[in-house]
Amino acid sequence: MIRILIADDEPMVRAGVRAVLSTDPAISVVAEAGGGREAVELALRHRPDVAVLDIRMPGLGGIEALAEIRRTTPETGVLMLTTFGEDDYILRALGGGAAGFLVKSGEPEELIAGVHAVADGAAYLSPRVAARVVAHLAAGAAGPGADRRSAARARVEALTVRERDVLAFLGGGLSNARIARRLHLAEGTVKAHVSSILARLGVQNRAAAAVVAHEAGIVPATPATSATPATPRRDQP
Repeated sequence: MIRILIADDEPMVRAGVRAVLSTDPAISVVAEAGGGREAVELALRHRPDVAVLDIRMPGLGGIEALAEIRRTTPETGVLMLTTFGEDDYILRALGGGAAGFLVKSGEPEELIAGVHAVADGAAYLSPRVAARVVAHLAAGAAGPGADRRSAARARVEALTVRERDVLAFLGGGLSNARIARRLHLAEGTVKAHVSSILARLGVQNRAAAAVVAHEAGIVPATPATSATPATPRRDQP
């Protein structure tokens, strides 16, 4: 059972998220918060597997709540809810250790897939969020978007062939266990590859590496997160 904390200052949004998650018998909502401070307190009390946080909340916002949850309950994966036009917030959350991003107007299936992926220790970027992040990075770069994509490809080319294979599946949202099955490797070997990828790309977490994969255009055409999720793990970088 995947235990979930929902935090959003809008009761109707919380109710909608809860209703979607309730359709999956493997998911249990154990707590709800109307703000960031309450979310941090409830995370400490309930130790959920995944916290689903609105990226903008009054008082202690989602970014700040993310930082506190990562500091006080690091075993809890954080999935951020966002709306269009909040690209700067997305990038800040990415740097702060968020494991996934979803658009509030996205399909319900994406929410369930994202929760399973984050609980499984993988990164999850909604396709629409990934496109926005990559576009924002390209627009904010010193050169044009084509130069930014070329730079991402150059970073990926510096990896070994096997690391590029692992990064492609990581960008699609696969956990270490599922990447291992796809590539016929031991899970410990995949974990070592992921650690090396993060170091060589100079990124802090799997979600940031996934952005590089999307930007370089190496993510599989069919999102890997659509597959049946594996058993949740907590030992992945």
